[in-house]
Amino acid sequence: RLGPLLKELLDRWGQRGLVRGAVVVVLSDGWERGDVALLAQQMGRLARLAHRVVWANPRKAREGFEPTAAGLAASLPHVDDFVSGHSIAALEELADVVLGLRRAPVGTNRGSGGVDPYRARGVEPP
Repeated sequence: RLGPLLKELLDRWGQRGLVRGAVVVVLSDGWERGDVALLAQQMGRLARLAHRVVWANPRKAREGFEPTAAGLAASLPHVDDFVSGHSIAALEELADVVLGLRRAPVGTNRGSGGVDPYRARGVEPP
C-alpha cells in the first residue's frame, strides 16, 4: 500500500529536510491495493516537496504497456520522469535520470501537449 507508506514518510520526514529538495525515486508497478485517492494526495505532497519525482516501473518495458493500474494512473500527474526498471540497462537509465544526465519526462500526464514537468511546477530545468 503505497498511499499509507508515503503519508508516513511525508508526515515524519517531509518537512524536516529528508524529502525537501531531493530527487525521490519510486520503484513500483503502481498496483495500489489501498486507497487510490490517498495515494494521489500523497504523491501531490511529495511532488511539492521534492525537487523531482522519478518513477521506475518494471512493467513499462512490455510491448503495448499502458499505465492503466489505478495507483500508477493516479500518481503519474505528479511524476517528473517515468522510466522502466526491468533490467540492469534500465536501472542504468534510472541512474542517469537521477543524476540529471538524461530526462524521461512523463509527457502528456503533466498536461496537454507534453508540458515540460519542470515548468509545470514553476521551476527551471537543471
